[in-house]
Amino acid sequence: MRIVFATDLSDANEAAIQSRTCLDCLENIGVTEVHLVTVVPDNVSTGLPGMDVASNRHDALRTQREVFESAGFTVETHVARGTPHRRINGFAERLDADMIVIGSRGQSPLEARLIGSTARNVARTAVRPLLIERIAAEDSTHSVVKEHLFQDVLFATDFSGNAGRAFGFIPRLHGATQRVTLLHVRSREQRAAEESEATARDRLADLADELKTTMGIDVSTAVRSGGVVDEILTMEAEVGATVTVLGSRGQSRLRRLLLGSTSESVVARGRNNVLLVPPESSTPR
Repeated sequence: MRIVFATDLSDANEAAIQSRTCLDCLENIGVTEVHLVTVVPDNVSTGLPGMDVASNRHDALRTQREVFESAGFTVETHVARGTPHRRINGFAERLDADMIVIGSRGQSPLEARLIGSTARNVARTAVRPLLIERIAAEDSTHSVVKEHLFQDVLFATDFSGNAGRAFGFIPRLHGATQRVTLLHVRSREQRAAEESEATARDRLADLADELKTTMGIDVSTAVRSGGVVDEILTMEAEVGATVTVLGSRGQSRLRRLLLGSTSESVVARGRNNVLLVPPESSTPR
């Protein structure tokens, strides 16, 4: 697998890269090639005397590159100028990446834990599966919130086509995944529809049997009723999930459609790593 690892060269991103467990998780799902990408925003001047932002960023990337190389990955570094989310997604498409990885530092719970603007905009426009890795501040340092990126997967499904494509990505995490929980939340509208809770449980059971056959791991299912986002966040904590897998709605470069409200709210409000899988037309061949 080939990934684009987006970094702003901050202490927070350094923490994500320095985590040996996180590196092992990437290796265990078959990642062999890493493209470290950092973007100089258009509003950062390079015209000041003695200032060479691109050169300085190449130097700063060297340390992060050495960490990946020492862990056995093939690494290339890229410094680009432009709008960060556009350049990150552009690299992912041009390099035919299997996944984008980006760190996210949320605000405090009292401030609604809004994710950083770059992570949010990459999520809204991603053309490849996107892993948002949570990073938390601890005193004057940073650390990853969940070191085992893919050990315990929570997959939330509404049985749509987008959710089905996200489900199809789970077997690619096989080398690092020990348990999967499949969740369907019945909203008020769904409870009023004809589909019964028993039908939803049967559909989840079929998905569980498929994963047990293809991955040979523990799979459990749950059907809950209530607010979809609230129930997903509650289930993350209850099962100790290390990543939540969701399907994202189609994005258009021309219209820059937002994520579906559920996906965006889980990314913005949650504390878990989130893997967003875009529509089939946007995923690698």
